[in-house]
Amino acid sequence: MKIGIFPPFSSPWATGEYIQTLGPAAEQRGFHSLWAAEHVVLFDHYQSKYPYSPDGKFPASGESGLMDPFVTLSYVAAVTRSIRLGTGICLLPQRSPVYTAKDAATLDYLSNGRFDMGIGVGWLAEEFRALQMPFERRAERCRSYIEVMKTLWCDAVSEYKDEFYELPACRMYPKPVQDPYPPIHFGGESDAALRRVADLGHGWYGFGLEPDETEERLEKLERLLVERGRALSDVEISICPYMKTVDLDKVKRYAAAGVDQVILLVMLPTTELIEPTLDKLAETIVEPARSL
Repeated sequence: MKIGIFPPFSSPWATGEYIQTLGPAAEQRGFHSLWAAEHVVLFDHYQSKYPYSPDGKFPASGESGLMDPFVTLSYVAAVTRSIRLGTGICLLPQRSPVYTAKDAATLDYLSNGRFDMGIGVGWLAEEFRALQMPFERRAERCRSYIEVMKTLWCDAVSEYKDEFYELPACRMYPKPVQDPYPPIHFGGESDAALRRVADLGHGWYGFGLEPDETEERLEKLERLLVERGRALSDVEISICPYMKTVDLDKVKRYAAAGVDQVILLVMLPTTELIEPTLDKLAETIVEPARSL
């Protein structure tokens, strides 16, 4: 069992010094991966319902600015050598697919092929409006944008056209180091999200699920994969329990359910807390989990 880490990269505590400490500390203690979330803006008042809290509210104020995930992970890449770096998740349908392809390819290139492209369709309609992107049909737009990115990553001359995007013949370099492109991990727990995994994904990034809930979702995902001539072993299964408590016993239950990687939310509001907190997790979870 691999163990990843999901630290909220938020101001004011996620300074340059903080990231320079956190990245190497996680790598040295055997964490497999490090993930960064995305929200370009937040709101004091909004009608959208956050799917991972009982009251539908995002558990941070509008002043808790999340760092840009690609910039943050590039900073981490510069001070590490082996830990995987993932967007958990990138809100693709509210972004330019061309700039996103460039960001992802550059990060993969500079990190020597350590990037995992975590993608989701988003939940915050107000954020889409602030970016002047339609919230409606965002799942279909997401699939379209992935095809735009694939041609930019893979083809010497890239070109694409559908109802959502028209890319004229052009060239984008550098190409990603990973062949043919960084693994795509889809976030989301709905049947629609699992269909995206089955159709296009190299991985599934489940969020806020207990082991029994994970097992039920994996049964559904396996059926979808078999229908498409694929197997569950073709997909890396990552679960972030999010706010739920995690100990070694629960990690064992995730492993029994078929999970390949557990990604731990770790609240580290000061630089001084990084090393002692990660030391404890390495001793109690990371090292014992290697044998699962």
